[in-house]
Amino acid sequence: MTKIMFSSGEASGDLHASAVAEEIRRLCPEAEMFGMGGAGMARAGVKILYDIKDLGIIGLVEVIRHLPRFWRLRRFLTETMEEEKPDVLVCVDYPGFNMKLAREAKKRDIPVVYYIAPTIWAWHRSRAKDIARDVSMVASIFPFEAEAYKKAGAPVTFVGNPLADTVHPSMTQKEAMDYFGADPAARRILLMPGSRLNEVRGLLPDMLEAGKILSEHFPCQFFLPRAETIDRELLEKMISESGLPVILTSDRTYDLMGICCAAAASSGTATLETALMKLPTVLVYRLASLTWWAAQRLVHVKYAGLPNLLVNREVTPELLQEKATSRGIAEHLSRWLEDEQCRQENIRELEEVRTAMGSGGAVHRTAALILATAEGTGA
Repeated sequence: MTKIMFSSGEASGDLHASAVAEEIRRLCPEAEMFGMGGAGMARAGVKILYDIKDLGIIGLVEVIRHLPRFWRLRRFLTETMEEEKPDVLVCVDYPGFNMKLAREAKKRDIPVVYYIAPTIWAWHRSRAKDIARDVSMVASIFPFEAEAYKKAGAPVTFVGNPLADTVHPSMTQKEAMDYFGADPAARRILLMPGSRLNEVRGLLPDMLEAGKILSEHFPCQFFLPRAETIDRELLEKMISESGLPVILTSDRTYDLMGICCAAAASSGTATLETALMKLPTVLVYRLASLTWWAAQRLVHVKYAGLPNLLVNREVTPELLQEKATSRGIAEHLSRWLEDEQCRQENIRELEEVRTAMGSGGAVHRTAALILATAEGTGA
């Protein structure tokens, strides 16, 4: 029996890992899958040994405060590898943690496939040599990323981007409007404050305040799709305290994107998803001051948003650090809400993002690569 261990540390990784796990189950029904992950992976048939619900932490300062917790978790997963002896370890994103776990796997002669690999093309280029040393195969999701790893001497296969497979509506516009109780007369606005607790606490208050500003000028309806890593009670409390009516949702997020007029979203996978759904979005993000100071000196790319990186220009406006204010969010969104021609121009720009992503099939190729690695046959 093929034994596959997963390590995914946050909601976006859980999303990608669950799709791959489902495809592994289809290709190899007898495979045993277990490891660290979330609700999506559990639904896909992965036995969850550590639930990531409370694990979402980002930034230098934030991580330092939680180091003992990470050490204990890595020790637990290392012991799991020793006991279970998986045929392959699949690391999904979460580089600060997963690179160290990959090192432990390498010491124990367990092959490692890294999916959603560290962004060496953006920052921490020094990580490339560690990846080349410890990882059996990088399943790369961007062509420029594959080239960067190839130059670094790491074994790499370009599998394509999984979002090209998964980001599409499942309902008609009318069905989605009815399903979400959407108001045809309102400007429907999506709020996506992130999947990490510190992101939500830091960004949602400004998004809600921006919503109140917009509501003074337009008839608005606000929706917030809850990430499975965030407690519903926390969101309800924050929304209630703001005084802004917001509809919390838990499923069919791409259908929801399809009926909204505009969005405010935390940096990350969400902005790529909204771009693929051709939903005009303002990217909002803040880091702790020390983390931002370090990022300014270490990051080697022009943009924070993946859509902008893919097309090498700003098709998703970015509000970072001191610019990430409620008024800034409201001003950017109001341009699209008051001028439909301006909104349509941005939609045409966003079409370039899907073109840049390439064709589908990434999930299948990644699952097949993992099984081949587990069986010792390589890429």
